[in-house]
Formats: sequence, C-alpha cells, structure tokens
Amino acid sequence: MTKITADGPMKSPSRLCHVVLRTKPDNYRAMVDWYLAFLGGRVVWGNERLSFISYDDEHHRIAITGFPDAVPRAADAAHSCGMAHVAFAFDSLEDLLTTYLRRKRLNITPSWCVNHGPTTSMYYADPDGNEVETQVDNFETNEEATAFMEGPEFKVNPMGVDFDPGDLIRRLESGEPDKDLKKRPQSGPRMTR
Repeated sequence: MTKITADGPMKSPSRLCHVVLRTKPDNYRAMVDWYLAFLGGRVVWGNERLSFISYDDEHHRIAITGFPDAVPRAADAAHSCGMAHVAFAFDSLEDLLTTYLRRKRLNITPSWCVNHGPTTSMYYADPDGNEVETQVDNFETNEEATAFMEGPEFKVNPMGVDFDPGDLIRRLESGEPDKDLKKRPQSGPRMTR
C-alpha cells in the first residue's frame, strides 16, 4: 500500500513542461503567430482568446491568452501581460503529492489545485507573485492527452476541475488506482479560474 509522507528530502521535478503568456486582446493574434513561427509550432486547440501551441509530441509547450483588462505587470500582476506561470512535471501522482506535503511542511502551499484533464496540477506563488505549476500527466501517452484536448469536454472547459490534495492523498493511500484518481470529473463550462 502506498504511504504519502512529508519525511525525506524534497523531490525534484522531472522536466519543465510549458509556459503560459498573458497578453492584451489586440496583441493576441500577433503573439500566437509569432510563437508559431518562432517555434515551428502548431495550435493543438485554440479560439479567439486562448491557444495551446506545441512544437513536439507534448500536448502543449506554450499557451497564449488574451485578457481584455490586461495591464503591465508592474501595475497589477494578477491581470498583467507577460508570463502567467511556468510548469514542472513529476513522473507520478505519488511524487506530486509527496512534494506537496514536503512543501506544506515549509509553509509553501498551493493557491490552486486543478485537474485540467491532460494534467493534475498545483499552482504556487513565488515571493514576487509569479505562478509556478507542478503537475503530473493524466494520460499514458501524449497522443491520448492531445486527443482529450481536441475533444468535446476540453472545448467546453479548457480550465479544469478543482480538487483537494488531502482528498487525493487519502484516496491514493486507500489503494484507489492512479488512473482513476487522475481522470478529470465531468463538469460544465469553465473558461476562467
């Protein structure tokens, strides 16, 4: 049986996954086009406000979103143009949850825990207020994650469904399979946090 514990050294992420950039709506198309050209990328999913871009077999490496009320970061970091967050991946849900407990022991707690569908993610704020995401992939292959992102559930809700990490820990420790824990619950429309 799995035991999630705060004991032991901090587990390092296994890789850097993606970067999300926030921009003003009148600059949105130029930003998307620039990243497509710069990376030799493709839009995996996009609309007039949000695009997920990949340049390899990952479901996305860059996301660009246009916010009507975006202002320069120095004025209002929560609604500003620029990088929204950087993400780091773990190889397993157990690693993600173990690290959550170890960070919590250091009074570093997430501001948002969400199952996006392709990933189960926890967001943290650094001392300057920049967001850092830690995540675990929810699908066995990148092709499965991309198929989910191209499907009807993601079109209605590309943001995800919030979760309680304590609940996930209890369920994992009780023997519930990872695959079941990482499956995103059904939800209605959601385009914002």
